[in-house]
Amino acid sequence: MKSIALREIKSFFGSPIGYLVIAIFLLLNGLFLWVFDGEYNILQSGFADLSPFFTLAPWILIFLIPAVTMRSFSDEKKQGTIELLLTKPLSIWQIVNGKFLGSFLLIVIALLPTLVYVYVIASLGSPEGNIDMGSTMGSYFGLLFLVASYTAIGVFTSTLSENQIVAFLIAVMLCFLFYYGFEGVSNYVSGFEDLVAKFGMDYHFKSMARGVLDTRDILYFVSVAFVFLSFTVYQLKSLKS
Repeated sequence: MKSIALREIKSFFGSPIGYLVIAIFLLLNGLFLWVFDGEYNILQSGFADLSPFFTLAPWILIFLIPAVTMRSFSDEKKQGTIELLLTKPLSIWQIVNGKFLGSFLLIVIALLPTLVYVYVIASLGSPEGNIDMGSTMGSYFGLLFLVASYTAIGVFTSTLSENQIVAFLIAVMLCFLFYYGFEGVSNYVSGFEDLVAKFGMDYHFKSMARGVLDTRDILYFVSVAFVFLSFTVYQLKSLKS
């Protein structure tokens, strides 16, 4: 598993894709948070908190993570190396976890520079250091679990087609459905709004963003990631047979 993950990371940074992902993520967040006028501009909000970043980041990642994961197995299938990969002395779960971990770590690397925002906001607060660290750290933990779920979805969709664009579009659709789809549907289900919303990632991400790490929220994200990684293993087993 470790060898697969390292190979994935090396392939990301051996080509422009790794640098592009990090640059695009930081550039888009930087422009919306500090340059462009609007509701996401922290300097114009008048509050020393990072809630605009945690509102914006999940939407950017809906497109960015599928762009990273779309090649995970699609490229292997297109080049005809999927059979060679499956004959390695590794279980299918180890192969899938290796691919998942490689993509997950790349996004984590992209998130690390955003910790500078915490220092900047704390410095701009009045008095200096006036920032809700509990909520901020809870939001970062929530974002990591959200990234894990998006990545698992993206790795799964990469097994569905050798066409990377098809894998990308399906991943974006599923990520959108699980992040906002249930929240949107809940507005039209009278009497069951809260129940339907709980099936969506947005509900649990917002819960963690309050600074309270509820085991129900953690279990939700772990379950979503596990289910889609299980689907990935099933798909690969069907290819192997």
